[in-house]
Amino acid sequence: MHSSAVVTTKSQLQSTRLDDGQILNVIDTPGLFDISRHSDFVIKELVNCLDLAKDGIHAVLLILSVRTRFSREDEATVQIFLELFGSKISDYMIVVFTGGDELEESDEILETLVKCGNRQVLFDNKTEDPLKKAEQLRNLLVHVNLVVEKNGGKPYTLGLFKELKVEQKLRDLRHLEAELAKEHAARLEAEQNAEAALMNLEYMCLTWRQRFVRQCPRVTSKKLQAGKLIVPGMCSIL
Repeated sequence: MHSSAVVTTKSQLQSTRLDDGQILNVIDTPGLFDISRHSDFVIKELVNCLDLAKDGIHAVLLILSVRTRFSREDEATVQIFLELFGSKISDYMIVVFTGGDELEESDEILETLVKCGNRQVLFDNKTEDPLKKAEQLRNLLVHVNLVVEKNGGKPYTLGLFKELKVEQKLRDLRHLEAELAKEHAARLEAEQNAEAALMNLEYMCLTWRQRFVRQCPRVTSKKLQAGKLIVPGMCSIL
């Protein structure tokens, strides 16, 4: 599962056989929680994703990039995912950081891993070293197998998903997102209006000061520089 918009536009199932004979099925999903996505599309893709996993899902990989700042959208993605699938899904989640070679510069995002049981895998997806690629894959599979073992081999199934009444939850979350967006816009507008009012007040004070100086030529420059110049009925000029 990707946290933001990606090239993938539809959930796809890919299978491969590992060297030890184990068959690995991977379902690649689009950025389901991109705010530009319509609710119907998200619901359809979530159900389609689980339909592709006929035997259930043994692990969920949340793909994040450490090359970009961990945004509120990324944080919201994790929270929304947990809200939709229920707290049980956290037992199956593993965070995969691409650009793992740069993680030192973004280690503050590791605090969010608490929601995912602190399971993480670092991927340097730019490496050309085949040995490093193989080692990264082995590390990922180790985490997947640990998740399977932790859950007693029982996968997350479509039945568990449907019991959560996801459609209504998603609509409620979309409504909440819209309300938060309105509040943010209103707060931003209020801040801009306050800033404009302050600039206007400063301009008025400056104008009155200039008028006062022109009308009172006896006021020395020393007095102007030394203290406050009080304009009767207006304001104090610092």
